[in-house]
Amino acid sequence: MKVLQCMSGAQYGGAEAFFTRLVIALDRAGVQQRVAIRDHEVRTRKLREAGIEPDLLRYGRRFDPMTRFALDRMIREFKPDIVLSWMNRATSAVPKSRGRFVHVGRLGGYYNLKYYKNCDHLIANTADIADYLVKNGWREDRVHYLPNFVSGDIMPPVPRSTFYTPERAPLILSLGRLHENKGFDTLLRAVSRVPNVYLWLAGEGPLRGELEALAEQLGIKPRVRFLGWRDDVEALFAAADLFVSPSRHEPLGNVVIEAWAQGVPVVATDTLGPGTLIENGETGLLVPVDDVPSLARAIKRTVEDDDFRHNMAVLGRGVYERNFTEATVVESYINFFEQVTS
Repeated sequence: MKVLQCMSGAQYGGAEAFFTRLVIALDRAGVQQRVAIRDHEVRTRKLREAGIEPDLLRYGRRFDPMTRFALDRMIREFKPDIVLSWMNRATSAVPKSRGRFVHVGRLGGYYNLKYYKNCDHLIANTADIADYLVKNGWREDRVHYLPNFVSGDIMPPVPRSTFYTPERAPLILSLGRLHENKGFDTLLRAVSRVPNVYLWLAGEGPLRGELEALAEQLGIKPRVRFLGWRDDVEALFAAADLFVSPSRHEPLGNVVIEAWAQGVPVVATDTLGPGTLIENGETGLLVPVDDVPSLARAIKRTVEDDDFRHNMAVLGRGVYERNFTEATVVESYINFFEQVTS
């Protein structure tokens, strides 16, 4: 089985991070791969550290004949059974298969399907995205739900002293791009209603300055730490008492799965991804989007009730172990590859 994987994504993002994890995991499982990516320092370094030398392409906008030529040359040389392309730009750059390979597009959102018209099969990483594809004209036997996996490795915690955080203070972790969709302004307002809790916010983005100003305006800046982008999320989870996802729009909920994998209880807004994953009151707490009082009450309840917090963490970890481990998801991908090439 030979697979060419094509990724043109940004330097940071959930799909980009999972792409790297999947490539490395498939390599460990013995799948012969070639990888064509846009050069980003962290992704390129991680692949090379795993013994995988990526081909670095430009992946320009609509008119980029050099990328198309390079991909066509790779296909002629490598002769893949499958070309797996991630997101719109890489998918549209893949030449038509003409029976030379099976072209599979992988979607992590509700993308414009015009970019996928030359694909033979589509992978959706949530059941709802799979339903969206079928409702928009794709045959059910050409649409496949394959979830993401996250690492279940438990790391030593980042010392709280690193970020001037008291050892006994309840500590919230939240992470993601500092963008309006992520709802971090709502989280800051909720934290202002819960005395004594500290917040570590890991991520970068266009709203960092506004969010720092809001924390100061709310009088909670001494209890909030803006960590920037981090590669040690497992160690951050290990230091935290609670993970909060305050998104206004969260179609996947990968961060929920990451928290479950690390045995950390979750409070999340009832958006599509977390709302589908979480059994409210059992594997996490769900609150309405942009409802500051409800979010504050959920945080307060969780940090004050040790038994409740522990039980949510245990049940969430169980969901992870049944559905979202590397072994489970890699086996599903390999079975899928065999199915579409048989």
